[in-house]
Amino acid sequence: MSKMNPNVKQVVIAGGGTAGWLSAAILAADRAAVASADFHITLIESPDIAPIGVGEGTWPSMRATLKRIGVSETDFIRECSASFKQGSKFVGWTHGKSETYYHPFSLPQGYDDVNLAAAWQAFSEQVSFADAVSAQSSLCEHGLAPKQIATPEYAPVANYGYHLDSAKFSSFLQKHCVEKLGVTHVLANISEINSHPNGDIASLSLHSGEPIQGDLFIDCTGFASLLLGQHYQIPLVSQQDILFNDTALAAQVPYARADDPVASATLATAQTAGWIWDIGLPHRRGVGYVYSSAHTTREKAEQQLREYIAIGLGVQQASALDVRELNINPGYRQKLWHKNCVAIGIAAGFIEPLEASALVLVELSATMLSDQLPVNREAMDILARRFNERFLTQWQRIVEFLKLHYILTQRNDSDYWRDHCDQGTIPERLQELVTLWRHQCPWHQDGRFIDDMFPPASFQYVYYGMGGKTHLAANRSQPKDAAAKAMGEFQNNRRKIEQLLGSLPSNRELINKIMQYGLPKI
Repeated sequence: MSKMNPNVKQVVIAGGGTAGWLSAAILAADRAAVASADFHITLIESPDIAPIGVGEGTWPSMRATLKRIGVSETDFIRECSASFKQGSKFVGWTHGKSETYYHPFSLPQGYDDVNLAAAWQAFSEQVSFADAVSAQSSLCEHGLAPKQIATPEYAPVANYGYHLDSAKFSSFLQKHCVEKLGVTHVLANISEINSHPNGDIASLSLHSGEPIQGDLFIDCTGFASLLLGQHYQIPLVSQQDILFNDTALAAQVPYARADDPVASATLATAQTAGWIWDIGLPHRRGVGYVYSSAHTTREKAEQQLREYIAIGLGVQQASALDVRELNINPGYRQKLWHKNCVAIGIAAGFIEPLEASALVLVELSATMLSDQLPVNREAMDILARRFNERFLTQWQRIVEFLKLHYILTQRNDSDYWRDHCDQGTIPERLQELVTLWRHQCPWHQDGRFIDDMFPPASFQYVYYGMGGKTHLAANRSQPKDAAAKAMGEFQNNRRKIEQLLGSLPSNRELINKIMQYGLPKI
């Protein structure tokens, strides 16, 4: 048994994929300026496990993360088959027909100074909330990019994240970590987890018999949760009684024509027992149906998925595509950091792909870990408590936000949608918020942390996008100039829409130019 080191000098990451390599990149890049022989990162990756490939959408935070780890946006777009994402478009969630609404990445006009929701309600029948307060839904509807070819790397004209090929992204990060950041890559299976007398993990034995010693271990082993779940027996807190989706069918769908538009938003189309995601990459679409196996069969779900794909591709091609099944156990670990082991990514938990929360959680978790990396074992338990408190709250907020998409529906065409509206399946805090929003508009006071994944603006877009109403009392006090400010912001937004529609290229056009010329460096 190896002797326990009181200082944190060796970080061992179990598992590769996006979670493992992104965590390695953030930790290594932050320490590049003070790198020494005393600190090292080793990533152990199984040669037998293929990437899950579900998390193909990111939030705008990914721009700062990629910049932080020192990669070129041009290289990232070229090598990861990335495209630009400006939000999500929802189809059929409210009535089960062709009605749509957007959750864009840009905040409403003047969001810091004035809440436009109250003033918008006077003409809500004429224009959607997103269209009234943001230019981004119009950009997405026209398939436009969020910047121009002359805009420097990572700089936006409109706020944006990415759609990406997750397998290529993992390989891209691996190369960067090993070649530029000094991360040691071990391609092997873990056969045994060895412990110190106090229960900390001492080392991971490989099938070859070689032990990989460490002071801090990061579990990025996906659904297996080899360290936190299996070794430490930290249970999964199931959320299936709140969010029912437990199975996904995924397909890689070619474009009908090479010059077909690349969508600027993730398309989420509601079905009778779940919803279909449609993500546009430069070379293909990623399309999948995430559903509740308690509300439909695999056969019916696959039929609905192929019928959806056939709309743009044709029945013959749609029927010939390979479909991969992914099983989901929606929930998160009771603790995310235990002793000297912290889980990041699917090893910590996974709910469903709605609103692309998986990758941003990896970013936030790895960033907090890096920012507060314990220098020794004495500080580790304190930081672990902070980490657990922070991210268990984040998981609860994610569940509430995702559930909001379901409980505002007016669909009554299947048990799936009716069951989602059962009060017994709705978290108490979410019930309170929706009750409150019937009387006052969502705004800053509804957030908890300054870096909440889903700020109150996101709740506004979903609540009003799905037909939510706020019945403001006639005697409710409003700032004197609020109405005038609101009208000014609505006018500013209309002018912004006209300007951007006339100046931005299409998503595909910009991607093609980046492939040819690259983006300017900052």
